[in-house]
Formats: sequence, C-alpha cells, structure tokens
Amino acid sequence: MKINENYKNLSESYLFSTIAKKVAVYTQQHPEQEIIRLGIGDVTLPLAAPVVDALHAAVEEMGKKETFHGYGPEQGYGFLKQALMRYYARRGVVLAENEIFVGDGAKSDIGNILDLFDVDNTVLVPDPVYPVYVDTNVMAGRRIVYAAATRENGFLPMPQADVQADLIYLCSPNNPTGAAYSRDQLQAWVDYANERGAVLLFDAAYESFITDGDVPHSIYEVNGAETCAIEFCSFSKTAGFTGTRCSYTVVPQALVRGSLHLNAMWLRRQTTKYNGVPYIVQRAAAAVFTEEGQKATRAAIDYYRANAAVIAAALDEAGIWYCGGKNSPYIWMQCPGGMKSWDFFDHLLEHAGVVGTPGAGFGAQGEGYFRLTGFGDAEKTRLAAQKLQEAVRVL
Repeated sequence: MKINENYKNLSESYLFSTIAKKVAVYTQQHPEQEIIRLGIGDVTLPLAAPVVDALHAAVEEMGKKETFHGYGPEQGYGFLKQALMRYYARRGVVLAENEIFVGDGAKSDIGNILDLFDVDNTVLVPDPVYPVYVDTNVMAGRRIVYAAATRENGFLPMPQADVQADLIYLCSPNNPTGAAYSRDQLQAWVDYANERGAVLLFDAAYESFITDGDVPHSIYEVNGAETCAIEFCSFSKTAGFTGTRCSYTVVPQALVRGSLHLNAMWLRRQTTKYNGVPYIVQRAAAAVFTEEGQKATRAAIDYYRANAAVIAAALDEAGIWYCGGKNSPYIWMQCPGGMKSWDFFDHLLEHAGVVGTPGAGFGAQGEGYFRLTGFGDAEKTRLAAQKLQEAVRVL
C-alpha cells in the first residue's frame, strides 16, 4: 500500500489550528482575561428572519408525506438556481440554469474542482493567499508558482508575460488582504487567460461587500470571462451561512479546453461524488434573494462594514498603514515597528486580549502584516480597536 506522500510537503499544523492552540494556552494561563476574536472570518449575527422563516416552512414540508423531499438534484434545485440567475441578471450577467451548481461551501468546490485538471498543470496563486488554494494543490502534487502581492502593487498582482500557468487563482475582494481588482485589472487577467488557454478560478465569496462601482461583483461582468473562468461564491459571508452551508459555482457552457466541455465534466463529477445540499437549506438560501431577504442581509453586511470602519479609524489614528476595509470585511495592516507577524500576534494577545491572524500564515509576502476582521460584535470591535491602539503605544 502506498500513501500520498505529497502531504509531507504540508506543514503539520493548519494556520487557524495554530492560532487556536496559542489562544487556548493563553486562556488557561490568564482565565480572567476576556478574549476578543478578530481573527477567523466567521460571522456573528444570526440568520435573517426571512431565512429562518423559510427554514421552518421547509422543515414542515419535510414532515408531511405529500411535500416530503428525498434525494434532490445533485446540482441544486431549480428554484434556487433561478433565483441566482435573477441575481446575476441585475448586473447584466446572463446565466443558463445548467451553468449554476449548488454546493455546501466555496471551500469544498475550490478543492473539488481540481478533479477536472491533470496534476501536470502549473498553478499560479497570489502570495499572500487563502491557504486552501495552495494546500489542495500540494496534496495533489501540482507545481505552484507565486505572484507576489505587495504594498507596492496594492496587493493586486497583475499578469506577467514571462509566467506561464494553466490554473490561476484570483480572489476579489481578496482574502486576506481586502484589496479588490478594478474592471480593467480583471480584464487584463481574462485576456491573459484566454491568450494562454489557462483557466481562472475566481473566488467571489466577498462580492456582497463591494461598494466601489469600478469593482466587478462577478468575473462574468468582464468581457471574455465565459471562455476562461469558473466562479465560486458562498452564502457564508453574504447571508451568515457559515454554520448552515450553502454555496454555488458557475461553470459556463462556453468554457472548453481541447474537445472537453468543463461544464459537462463538473456535472459528471458532482453527480458521481456528491449528493447535493439539503432541501431545507436550499429553501433558506432562496429566501436570501427575496425583497425581505435582501433587505435583511444587506443590513447585516452594513453592520460588518461599520465594524471594519471602526478598526480602520483606529489604525488611522495610530498612524499604521493598512489596506482593505472599504470593499471587504478584512483589514490588512502593517505590523508596527517592523515586527514580524507572529510576534505581533503574541504582543496583541498579551497586551490587549485581541486575536488576529498573522500575515505570515498566508505566505512569504504576508510576513510583517496582520489581518483583522470586521465580522465581530460591534461593541467588542470598538473595545478591540481601543485596546489595539493602547497595545501599539507601548511598543
């Protein structure tokens, strides 16, 4: 028997597991200290009332023989896919129902989509980057090249003529940096992918936080994207589904490589390896797109935006450079005094009881930076911002 030795190339601990262990040790040593968590990007507000009502109604259906649902379509129920079609149409993007695939999380689909691509493909990822992009490809044994995202390029790397890649990961607005590509910048990536025959894997999980009119919510707002891009999006951040689990992936019919249609390949993969999202969850997701659902979910997003603004204001007052926060719930700050990421993590935990995410955990270019999230409780976020300023002053 042979084991997949590619796992040897992964560090023994996952970034957020390391953070959890450090916080657990500190809490045991300082049980009196309140910990304010602005690290992991989990939401804190409950599901919106229209979503909960839809869940209750769907549960009632499941309890009656005449409205009970067993196995559903692996690619998602029509009522949810049609709601998504209407949502995209508001921005001029026309999708066919069979181009939308409902899943249990963007993280799952971003990893599972790799089943469609040979291990000999070269993968391009930004650095710093959401660790799942890298780790899933390391597990498969693919070659990875990095595009440096730095303060100098606004943490938005652009295509390089001398770099050849087959799969390209883009996340906009970005996790972890909060930076967001403009329409012209994404057009350059789409043109690059079409010219090279590459495929863009576009993570749009934070599209609902966009406020800038020049930042596309979908890659398909960019000319030519339907022939080179797969888009992933999630209800986790837009509607608080982190514990409910629902997402969607768009694979256009026009996306063809060689003689193979990736849409048909993904359908075959999903119908073979996946049984779909529960009916009650899909009914809840569909409620997000009702008039009442949109109003309620936008209110939650505004709440998180306000939290990000509080953190940003505290950093402005402290004279600390950062990006993000405007089109994103994430603040990507430069560690004060030239500190390394994990050193600042320890300092902030010790002197403020505030937990963030060390930038070094997202890649080599993340060293010296630190991610904070606006997903916390508003009152605790204000307190954390105050404590952050105090912790910086003592350096």
